[in-house]
Amino acid sequence: MKFAHEFRDGDLGRALAAELPSLLEPGRAYKLMEVCGGHTHTIYRYAIETLLPDGVELVHGPGCPVCVLPMGRVDDGIAIARRPGVILTCFGDMMRVPGSQGSLQEARSLGADVRMVYSPLDALRIARENPDREVVFFALGFETTAPSTALTLMRARRERVRNFSCLCNHVLIEPPLRALLDAPELQIDGFIGPGHVATVIGARAFGFVPRDYARPVVVSGFEPLDVMQSIQMLLVQLASGRCEVENQYRRVVSWEGNPRAQAAMAEVFSLREHFEWRGLGSIADSALRISDAYAAFDAESRFSVPGAQLADPRECQCGEVLRGEIKPWECRVFGTACTPERAIGACMVSPEGACAAYYSYGRHQPVGEAV
Repeated sequence: MKFAHEFRDGDLGRALAAELPSLLEPGRAYKLMEVCGGHTHTIYRYAIETLLPDGVELVHGPGCPVCVLPMGRVDDGIAIARRPGVILTCFGDMMRVPGSQGSLQEARSLGADVRMVYSPLDALRIARENPDREVVFFALGFETTAPSTALTLMRARRERVRNFSCLCNHVLIEPPLRALLDAPELQIDGFIGPGHVATVIGARAFGFVPRDYARPVVVSGFEPLDVMQSIQMLLVQLASGRCEVENQYRRVVSWEGNPRAQAAMAEVFSLREHFEWRGLGSIADSALRISDAYAAFDAESRFSVPGAQLADPRECQCGEVLRGEIKPWECRVFGTACTPERAIGACMVSPEGACAAYYSYGRHQPVGEAV
């Protein structure tokens, strides 16, 4: 396929890998965080870690929106889905995320009308087709998916679809990165920046990392050569003493981002004062809510939800994985009690989850050990 296989050329990947040792300071350990779960899957699908020299470690960040969603928000969705006359819609990877009352998929098996959609516009169509039912869209994701929710709510208001509402769980990328960088126990040398988020907010949005924390960022694409080049660019910055935001994903990401998407988000959403993150706790101004101008479409106002803050099951170590403190194979239930078929934690459910990536591509042991 044109413009895909060119970014998966093994010879070019090995050539890039051969340049990396010369960029390292002898005896120094380098820890680079890939923020986005899409990068994690690329890294393990294409065994990128096996190409890296000793002393360069990749750790996984909180960039999977399903993984960082706390159990209490799942319970809120289930509570709405169980109400008579409600159709609850969500993306497919949300269906099996466990809450304290089971999952949305289990709620459906017990009679709730829960439907998978590919877009919030699909949910709006279902609302038009079912004017006697309340249709709720379980909105989820970072700034990547928030514009599509915003545009859908703008259309719903324009078309006066009054039986449509949104349970908003959109989150922002800057606050959790600040939370990680403020934690003294986690030392990160540089960041592989999330390319999908940057298409909306622009590469400039990550300027706070070098400015406030003296760490370099390279916004990266998602093919294996993208990731390899981004690692090389980070190591070049570290070797030369530079600290800035660079944009490896220039074929898609601009410096300023998408102004129309940003304008739609600004119209429809407002900041939440606090939002609970799995593994990171409550973070101020880290998520979006439906703005007052669109309050008629806010499912949290339309329905009563529990709104409880719940701890993960004791055996689940998703929080430590999301903070980059452990690798998935170090979790005590990874691949035994917790598998994609019977997941205990959200990181094993989502296609972007680090645990799912390790499990899917056979990375059940440290790099270099036989599987």
